[in-house]
Amino acid sequence: MGTVAMRWHGDSLELLDQRLLPSEEHWITAEGASGVAQCITDMVVRGAPAIGISAAYGVALAARHAGAGDWQAEINHAIRELAKSRPTAVNLFWALERMEQVFNSCDSLDDAERRLAAEAVRIHEEDLAANLAMAEHALNVINTGEAVSVLTHCNTGALATGGYGTALGVIRRLHEAKLLERVYADETRPWLQGSRLTAWELSRDDIPVTLNADGAAAAIMASGKVSWVIVGADRITANGDVANKIGTYSLAVLARHHKVGFMVVAPSSTVDMSLASGRDIPIEEREGTEIREIRGIPLAPEGVDVFNPVFDVTPAGLIDAIVTEKGALRNPDINRMRALFS
Repeated sequence: MGTVAMRWHGDSLELLDQRLLPSEEHWITAEGASGVAQCITDMVVRGAPAIGISAAYGVALAARHAGAGDWQAEINHAIRELAKSRPTAVNLFWALERMEQVFNSCDSLDDAERRLAAEAVRIHEEDLAANLAMAEHALNVINTGEAVSVLTHCNTGALATGGYGTALGVIRRLHEAKLLERVYADETRPWLQGSRLTAWELSRDDIPVTLNADGAAAAIMASGKVSWVIVGADRITANGDVANKIGTYSLAVLARHHKVGFMVVAPSSTVDMSLASGRDIPIEEREGTEIREIRGIPLAPEGVDVFNPVFDVTPAGLIDAIVTEKGALRNPDINRMRALFS
């Protein structure tokens, strides 16, 4: 677990700039909530759990740097600013709500500074513990006595979480148990989190990984090489629909056709029981430059119209298992979701 996305120093938060990986390991120091919010918006830090943890530290920094005057207004402003940084990842709002509950019970700035910092650290530590628990639950679902190969999408490892991983945490655990033959990693256009981040993480940890273009996933499944598709989530609704990185839905369709298991792994903070179905999830769209070029190199005609949603929604009917730290939920539907999460 040597790879981390963030380092907390009490008076500042260091974030590994994931836009520059794998060619450069550069850390950005955020000394206030505005800096953390900008890092989230700019995708210096990404991955739903890591976004939530970073935002919690951002609130703690707001308390540390608040003036002695109307300190409550300054911290409230920071919470609102952080809430606007990304619209889809429910972990962001979950973490901010926890921080706000603590903040509302503070009776002085010194009390707020101390307690908000402690709560942010607690959120970080709980995420790491949840990752480890999820990995064990997932192994019980996969339940094989021999090594398997899996396919994953985007990055769901230490870089996206508190330090171990959701879907990639399951893959790490399979490797540790000597039950992993190989990981096939989708490159994950347009930000290439699979090739830049997942392949980098797995290679550093000596986990066997093969990188593939997103469009090769169907051929890999058709070859019979993989037993499971294992992905993360940015939001899970009350009926078991899942919003995750764009391209996840097509993987679920392909997995069902090829009789490959499809598993979603995410902390329970990703579950949003207030939304009835995936139709209610706000889907972030980003500007077209991300599709038209890579790091300033043109790939398409200048100004061509672009459809660039960050996420898509996978219906619950295509999901074989949703795994959180609370356990594994097979064939999710509204009744099973309510039994586990209400």
